[in-house]
Amino acid sequence: MKFTHLLITLALFTLIGCSSHKKGATTQAAKSYSQARDDYERYVLTYYPIAVEQMEKHNIPASITLAQGLLESGAGKSKLSRTSNNHFGIKADKSWNGKRTSAMDNGRLCYFRKYENVRDSYEDHSKFLVNRRRYAFLFKLDNDDYKGWAKGLKKAGYAEDPAYPGKLISLIERYELYRYDGYTMKKIKKSDGVAFENYEKNSGRTIYRSNGLLYIIGNTGDTFKSLSKEVGVSRRKLVKYNDLYPDYIIKAGDIIYLEKKNNKTGKGHPTHIVQQGESLHSISQKYGVRMEKLCKRNAQAVENGIKVGDIIKLR
Repeated sequence: MKFTHLLITLALFTLIGCSSHKKGATTQAAKSYSQARDDYERYVLTYYPIAVEQMEKHNIPASITLAQGLLESGAGKSKLSRTSNNHFGIKADKSWNGKRTSAMDNGRLCYFRKYENVRDSYEDHSKFLVNRRRYAFLFKLDNDDYKGWAKGLKKAGYAEDPAYPGKLISLIERYELYRYDGYTMKKIKKSDGVAFENYEKNSGRTIYRSNGLLYIIGNTGDTFKSLSKEVGVSRRKLVKYNDLYPDYIIKAGDIIYLEKKNNKTGKGHPTHIVQQGESLHSISQKYGVRMEKLCKRNAQAVENGIKVGDIIKLR
């Protein structure tokens, strides 16, 4: 399968004939990526299939679900989302029979719902809207009327913040979330070639994807050998797909591709302007372009080393 990657990932080592980087430089680059604004892009490209799935089941625009998830969870970085998989800040009221956790909210100790996985959080969010009469009028709106939904949620009392609709609309337009309102799970699975649900069930991990490219996020203690058993891809291939070496120590947060990267990007991304802390390998990971092809296409950068502001050819 062919894939195109749109995410910024951790800076790793430059291989396949390109200049290598010292461990200190790699660590510094990793820190800059972990704080990057692209956490929001990472979140969208991670969870849009679940948002589309919910749209098909419950008729809630995927753009609205994604925007609410981004806003309520801080792009998946909030403590509630990290420890309880609660991406929408839904509280554990008397109607909730599942697990719960406590946290401070506006100076008060409150109880929130705790989920086994992120999909359960998205499903519960959908049911929260579907099963409450005050939101019923929203389901009469067109699926592409994200502005109507954003304003309607505030009108129905979903949030106290008067700026809530504007925040949702801003996220939807900034990250072009409205495009997912035209997606279907059939389209996603056809482009990926792998069923989203089956992969998670078999591997025990969350699958991440962008335009067909499948990858997982490494955890502390992972090795290529252990990941090979979990995902069903040979150790040798995992090393090769990620332009790494067999003894590379996988770190928490590393993106590990499960498929071979592209020779080039799509027409929409012909070049990349180098940012602080980037390496050719990190750019390779960001766009899903094989290091061998990237180095060949940018021979001068390989010879002289890259610096901020350089233009890297991706195709």
